[in-house]
Amino acid sequence: MQTILWIIIFLAAYCTMEFMAWFTHKYIMHGFLWSLHKDHHKKDHDSWFERNDLFFIFYAVVSISCILLWKFNDFWAGLPIGLGILAYGISYFIVHDIFIHQRFKMFRNINNWYAKGVRRAHKIHHKNIGKKDSECFGMLFVPFKYFKEAK
Repeated sequence: MQTILWIIIFLAAYCTMEFMAWFTHKYIMHGFLWSLHKDHHKKDHDSWFERNDLFFIFYAVVSISCILLWKFNDFWAGLPIGLGILAYGISYFIVHDIFIHQRFKMFRNINNWYAKGVRRAHKIHHKNIGKKDSECFGMLFVPFKYFKEAK
């Protein structure tokens, strides 16, 4: 029974991270921490590293903290929560940084309906290079209209 509960908590943490990514992106990255996110929208630098990458580090620290709470403070839910956050971070990195932005030259020829929809939604988001008037802040779950357009 405990294994099933851990799996449920893991999946809940993973899915909650999509909401957290959307919320953080819309209200924090395009809000008071725009100074860290704007280099992701407007490439005015030659570095592979972006200030925007600091958000990824923040969630890595949250994930590690949950796992450490499980290990050292007997917080049993810390492990599935931390691993759910980690799994979402890996998914986000693969989809956003590798597949969409091609920070590593991999997955260039993926053309299924899901990949096309996610790529299209992200392009619409980046169409606006400013802080205001952007749309489509999610990453893995985007509005269905982008999947329809991709077919």
